[in-house]
Amino acid sequence: MTKIALAIHGGCGVLPQDSMTAQEWAEARLDLGHALRAGYAVLKAGGRSVDAVEAAVVVMEDSPHFNAGHGAALNEHGLHELDASIMDGQTLEAGAISASRVIRNPIKAARVLMEDGRAVFLTGPAADTFAGEKGLAVEPQSYFTTPKRVEALQAMKAHAAAGTEATENEKHGTVGAVALDADGHLAAATSTGGYTNKPEGRVGDSPVIGAGTYARDGACAVSGTGKGEFFIRYVVGHEVAARVSYLGQDLETAAGGLINDDLAAHDVGAGLVAVDATGNISAPYNTPGMFRGWVTTEGKAFVATHEELYEITL
Repeated sequence: MTKIALAIHGGCGVLPQDSMTAQEWAEARLDLGHALRAGYAVLKAGGRSVDAVEAAVVVMEDSPHFNAGHGAALNEHGLHELDASIMDGQTLEAGAISASRVIRNPIKAARVLMEDGRAVFLTGPAADTFAGEKGLAVEPQSYFTTPKRVEALQAMKAHAAAGTEATENEKHGTVGAVALDADGHLAAATSTGGYTNKPEGRVGDSPVIGAGTYARDGACAVSGTGKGEFFIRYVVGHEVAARVSYLGQDLETAAGGLINDDLAAHDVGAGLVAVDATGNISAPYNTPGMFRGWVTTEGKAFVATHEELYEITL
């Protein structure tokens, strides 16, 4: 039986220490721990990796501390448009939702779409209609809005007017999870509100299979965070898997090379979490920090925002 492993992220670009209070940092780490426990409980019970990543992402979508679901970023018109995707490494089946304005948990809609089998990707009103028809929870726009996201939009518009550069924290964020289950199957899931002040209708890498999300048994599972346009151009998720499969690189070399060499060369703030077929975990980022956590094959669990790791109990 394969040893199980799980990794999550809550977005990179973190984040000057003074951008949140000590209590907010602690609450964010607490929610990362909740997400890890939700996903790991599935794996520990012998459940499937695809169920584990969905469970972990739902917790982060429900938290106000991450840019997905409740607490998602606002676009240029002050609206929420939500993206998510999930992929099963055993079958290569996948589901993706983009530009949703009402789905409480977009990752659930992506999963239901994957199981439905008629399409891989639905967008906009069609995605919202699909979710409603499938009985998934829908919410008014106000549900997704938090004071922090309103402040971020105001700050981004002020930066645009003044020609100054926004902080990574004001710009974007994403949540995601990758897992290896006891049967040796991999899965990945990603969800986001996109970046603050984005153009209406903009879709980033998070729902794009092969870019922000990718999983293939025998290779690895990947969920990315950062400037989505570059993740799409570099097809980051698939590229990591290709380097592992075809170049024979270990996971850390493949993932770290993309984040710290390829993307960093373009001054692109980026990060990802990945797990390979034997449970090795990689979580590289080239920004000041990244909300992240993982459970090793030995069952040790950690969460972090910057360099310091916090070991937690499961």
